[in-house]
Amino acid sequence: MNVKGEVVGMDTFILSQSGGNEGLGFAIPSATIRTAFRQLKQFGRLRRQEIGVSIQTVSPTMAAALGLPQDYGVIVSDTLPGGPAETAGLKPGDILTSVDGQPAENVPTVSYNFLLRDSGEKVHVEVLRGSQKLAFDVPVLEEKHDIDSVLALATPDQNLVPEIGILGVEIDKRLAPLVPDLRHGYGIIVAARTSGAARDVPILPGDVIVSMNDVPTMTLDYLRTALKRLGPLDPVVFQVEREGKLIFLTFDY
Repeated sequence: MNVKGEVVGMDTFILSQSGGNEGLGFAIPSATIRTAFRQLKQFGRLRRQEIGVSIQTVSPTMAAALGLPQDYGVIVSDTLPGGPAETAGLKPGDILTSVDGQPAENVPTVSYNFLLRDSGEKVHVEVLRGSQKLAFDVPVLEEKHDIDSVLALATPDQNLVPEIGILGVEIDKRLAPLVPDLRHGYGIIVAARTSGAARDVPILPGDVIVSMNDVPTMTLDYLRTALKRLGPLDPVVFQVEREGKLIFLTFDY
């Protein structure tokens, strides 16, 4: 909090060599929290907006080789073919000077400004192209992944697995085409973590539970039943697909 009693951030972790607080902490800015809260409340998930560009940091070497008007800042390295930025007129080699009125000083700042956006209004972008100062109003795209369509189907009433504190979605013939890159045509996709789990299971949203104790997890009913049959301190191993890789998650129930 600041001296006025206003929340300016939420603590996330501290720097410690001894296990105690040595005075240096890290926090998520309140503006990020506010945007995330608003989106979660309205949509049930975080939304990411983009305009179809790739950006990089301008270096003195790059500026000298390309004859850029300045040797610092952010340059457009690519535009998505047929995307909003290309259609609006942005080109590779343009140097961003501002986005929605905020100075485009570096790549993290520009990315952060997009992170905070949750309106559908066009993005006002100002650039340097050689000695020209140009401005564009660019429509936004919501960054989507095929798996988002699957995760949006989860509801607490039908998809809760309370024993491990998740909302899970079965992969069946109807949903398999939406996630074609998965290693198996079955499993339980973790849509979200919930509170009240009996055990702290090291599982993340987006993980796919492929098997439990070497038995394929084909349905939510099977997973719930198998977990209920476990006794105190029974060992459990989930085989999980995470970001295209299969891993084992082990815990005592």
